[in-house]
Amino acid sequence: MANYDIVGNIVIVKFPRDGKISAKRNWGRRFLKEHKSVTTVVEKTGKFKGRLRTQATRWIAGEKTKEVLYRENGCEFRFNVDTCYFSPRLSSDRMEIASLVKKGENVLVMFGGVGPYAVVIAKNSQASRVVSVELSRGCSKYALENVKRNKLNSRVEIVGGDVRRRVPLMKERFDRIIMARPNLKDTFLDIAFRVIKKNGMIHYHGFYLEGEKEKMIEMIRGEALRAGKKVKIINVKKAGEIGVRKWRYRVDFKVLN
Repeated sequence: MANYDIVGNIVIVKFPRDGKISAKRNWGRRFLKEHKSVTTVVEKTGKFKGRLRTQATRWIAGEKTKEVLYRENGCEFRFNVDTCYFSPRLSSDRMEIASLVKKGENVLVMFGGVGPYAVVIAKNSQASRVVSVELSRGCSKYALENVKRNKLNSRVEIVGGDVRRRVPLMKERFDRIIMARPNLKDTFLDIAFRVIKKNGMIHYHGFYLEGEKEKMIEMIRGEALRAGKKVKIINVKKAGEIGVRKWRYRVDFKVLN
């Protein structure tokens, strides 16, 4: 039995390790017949890895392309499934954060990818301005295209580069920061604390085992203390499962000073 994610016109499939290529192609052809909106079947051959969160896939059936046209939350996105990290499973997380954004807010998205959080927030809220920072040049190129595709040029700015270098150079301060960060040791919270306004909100993604939730909260409080900040934890929720009893958690907290 194959596990899969449908991402726009492409289905990304995780086949059993011992599966034969002929059986995989037969499965792919059947899938295409049953799902008319899908035009390409690829096999996931490697996990997301590195700071750029790239993955490896192999073409199985249908059109020979790795480029997706994907729709969610009233928005359209184009990107390459191998070179750009994108999780359709975070669709509800993006919309939930957009619903929390208040009129006139300045919003910063760190690790912005191809622009999903920035675009969904700008499209579905009355944010004044959304800035999205992304390290990958390829993803930044798609992000610029996606901002234009969704007619948000006047409200969304795409900034290419490392958040550790680019964010501290920003002169403005933000009412809200989204940190849908990769699974790295660096929390990047020290950078966020530099540019958050008083009483601003941070939405932080952390990766922990189910029994380690309190450990994550204590880490945030410790980082805040080192930065001379006081924080109030508003909400902790699961944003997605990434392994056996291991979760992507989202912590929403207010910076009080």
